[in-house]
Amino acid sequence: MNDLAAILLAGGRGSRMGGVHKPLLEVGGATLLDAAILAARSAGADPIVGVGDPAIAVSAPAGSIAWVREDPPFGGPVAAIIAALPLIATRYSLVLACDLPRVGDAVRVLQASPIERDGTCLADASGRPQWLTGLYETERLRLAADALPDAGRDASMRSLLGGLAITVVAASDDIAFDIDTWDDLTEARRRNP
Repeated sequence: MNDLAAILLAGGRGSRMGGVHKPLLEVGGATLLDAAILAARSAGADPIVGVGDPAIAVSAPAGSIAWVREDPPFGGPVAAIIAALPLIATRYSLVLACDLPRVGDAVRVLQASPIERDGTCLADASGRPQWLTGLYETERLRLAADALPDAGRDASMRSLLGGLAITVVAASDDIAFDIDTWDDLTEARRRNP
């Protein structure tokens, strides 16, 4: 897809894992951050904007992506998306949480799915939308973001995307599986040696 940027969400606290930087965890021989950068690059995304802790930014390959920080830090994924939007001038924005072991497969599914009006996102195994694995019209994201108070601080993804026409795509297997706990990491490593 031409005219595509990527926003990599790497700023969470990892509180269910004792404060670990989840994007720096390794699965299948690569960090989750490196896998997300590769998936975004393979999709043709330019620019790629990472949002998160400077400690994570220094681990990315030099010059591979631009980095910003949500204000205030740990303001949530909506604040992170809003922080990245000023660096994006493309028609579409690929939004990826950096805790997906199969991020490359997730991006391929998103790119193969039709974007009807405002965007598309994956669903997990239970059918729930995974807003942090999506491909969205950048201008629609901007308009929705402009309507939120406090630059999206602590806002839910539903408050950002709930009014948009988003196609939710059921992904096969465990493509939308993300890592939130140490047990999830163990399972991800078992599935992706």
